[in-house]
Amino acid sequence: MELVLSPEDEAFRQEVRAFLAANLPADIAAKSGSGFRLAKNDHVRWQKILHAKGWIAPNWPVELGGTGWTAMQKHIFDEECAAAGAPMVIPFGVSMVAPVIIAFGSQAQKDRYLPRILSSDEWWCQGYSEPGAGSDLASLRTKAVRDGDHYVVTGQKTWTTLAQHADMMFTLVRTADTGKKQEGITFLLIDMTSPGISVQPITTIDGSREINSVFLDAVRVPVAEPRRRGGPGLDLRQVPARP
Repeated sequence: MELVLSPEDEAFRQEVRAFLAANLPADIAAKSGSGFRLAKNDHVRWQKILHAKGWIAPNWPVELGGTGWTAMQKHIFDEECAAAGAPMVIPFGVSMVAPVIIAFGSQAQKDRYLPRILSSDEWWCQGYSEPGAGSDLASLRTKAVRDGDHYVVTGQKTWTTLAQHADMMFTLVRTADTGKKQEGITFLLIDMTSPGISVQPITTIDGSREINSVFLDAVRVPVAEPRRRGGPGLDLRQVPARP
């Protein structure tokens, strides 16, 4: 079936196409279009270009930096980016942790984290999988014990994509051992420069380093929002994993 665009959508397609032709760096397009891995700087450079245009976070609410595009416009944008060889936006900040902060975070948390996610000034990784606890998150064993104004986190995360570049990690930890296992899980944001964190590469068959193991040895994570830039993470409320 042929897809016939409205005049408005066709005009939007031409706008996206012109923007990509004028702003997508040729070296990034060449790498991406040829299947080569991009360096962190390549991703950040492109994402800052999108941010300057206001196109970095199409799915966010407009008042927080979203585009207000329709579903068709989002499809057109993705289609044109693919055709031009534009790399995908790294999802961990924009598409994964940001919606949680938007839905459950305080205003202070939104003010602290969302602008740096939009500008790509902060790189995020996801700390969910563990040895023996991949898709079965109820089996995770990384523990967080409350100690006054901090959680003390000990355990291991694995298959952590691009953790070697990350400034922050959003992760799931076990804070209770009683009752349903799914209800004893808490969502934490952790500064990757915190003492006690080490990142070890898992070299894949092609010799690249995209995934990692992350070890947490008594890492102290403040419960309250840190005031300084780059401070440790926070307890983003008790958001239990679903069964």
